Amino acid sequence: MEIFVLAFFVLGYLVLAGADIGVGMLLPYLGRGPEERREVIAAIAPFFLGNEVWLVASVGVLAGLFPQLEGRLLSENFVVVVTLVLAWVVRDMGLWLRGRLAGARWQGFWDGAIVAGSWGLALSIGSLLGDVLLGIHGPVALLPALVVAALFGAHGLAFAALRLRGPLRDRAAVLSGGAGEQRTYALTAAGLVLVALLAGLRLPLVPGASGAWLTPVIMAILPFLVASQAWVWWTFRGRVTGPSYL
Repeated sequence: MEIFVLAFFVLGYLVLAGADIGVGMLLPYLGRGPEERREVIAAIAPFFLGNEVWLVASVGVLAGLFPQLEGRLLSENFVVVVTLVLAWVVRDMGLWLRGRLAGARWQGFWDGAIVAGSWGLALSIGSLLGDVLLGIHGPVALLPALVVAALFGAHGLAFAALRLRGPLRDRAAVLSGGAGEQRTYALTAAGLVLVALLAGLRLPLVPGASGAWLTPVIMAILPFLVASQAWVWWTFRGRVTGPSYL
């Protein structure tokens, strides 16, 4: 049961947050000017905070249920983990601050922070998965990280094609042939799930002693998390009609 709980949160994060990470990575391609970029960001605005809950939950479950594995991953990938956290902070700063003041320089700077932070997240996650799957360290680890980052980018394009309209949708639909956004989104989501599952099969998933009481608590909370996520997706299921609050 503990393994199921960890897999559920990790896979949920990769599929859900992978979309807004991919959109952030490709922000300069999707939005060619300040107003277009703001509309592109509106595509992920209702979701990105809720998606980050899955990352926090994944780390909490890892620390609470698999303390030995957490220690191993942190000790062997300390620089990567610190980079991931910094990239997360930088991206969120960009999302929150870009619209707080007017001016092309201000917005351009924070748009750059969104792009850099999104790439940092994708490459850090890719490095972690590459380490687990292939045991690769050092500069060579950039190769599997780039593969995973490309998968994030494709997932982001598919999500943007589902959410945007007009010329922005046309740019995002480059992988979908103009009409297959849902199919493309499902395929890229399946790709992220497959990579994560392959990595999970190579991990020593030995639960700690706290699982006996912590797992029932998590299982009791789980339906509320899923219901709230489903409510957000249902509420914002339509295409973006204009800029958001970000």
